[in-house]
Amino acid sequence: MMDNAFSSGRESSLHSAIKKWYFLEGDKLEANVDGFIVDIVRGDLLIEIQTANFSAIKPKLLRLLDEHRVRIVYPIPKTKWIVHKSMPIGGAFGRRRSPKKGRPSDLFRELIRIPSLFSKGNLSVEVLMIEEEEIWCNDGKGSWRRKGASIEDRKLIRVFESEVFEYKADFLKFLPKDLPDPFSNKDLAESLGLPVNQSRRMTYSLRKIGTITQVGKNRNQMLFTRTVN
Repeated sequence: MMDNAFSSGRESSLHSAIKKWYFLEGDKLEANVDGFIVDIVRGDLLIEIQTANFSAIKPKLLRLLDEHRVRIVYPIPKTKWIVHKSMPIGGAFGRRRSPKKGRPSDLFRELIRIPSLFSKGNLSVEVLMIEEEEIWCNDGKGSWRRKGASIEDRKLIRVFESEVFEYKADFLKFLPKDLPDPFSNKDLAESLGLPVNQSRRMTYSLRKIGTITQVGKNRNQMLFTRTVN
């Protein structure tokens, strides 16, 4: 019965595997809550596994957060393997390690779409740092960056670690302790070794959450200070 509960033609292998990894005895799977299907219900906590595109879940969150505590579980590939499949046979003919290494701050690529929802007080995010396989199919329909290969599936190999961000102060973990006060997007980017456009995503989201506040400008640079300690 458990195998049937986790099988679904509509979800990726990664989504299904994380749901199985996250499941505890007593949880309810694919439960109907206020007209919405929720991945896992654990007591009074609703758990949604979102492997990408937080915009897609925003309307659902807007409705559920009025009456329920909701946690988004978001996997970030710390290590990724690329597996190539041929067409039309479908057999794997190559596997290589991607040079890209995910980091917890990658969360803001998606969090920037919904930071204002934290004002409702019922939302939390759990970041999973994972090892995954990404299956590329050489069908000629994919991005030019992948030389026409499409991403057919993503598969979980293991979970390295997880961390929950629930309160405003929790998000301070993304800010290095050696940041000046106040600090700019440039300061943050240099401290973390990130492009400035990524630090802008972070400061925008953290302002909306209430972790930092804009306190002025230095020429064309906005300046921020921590709102909570």
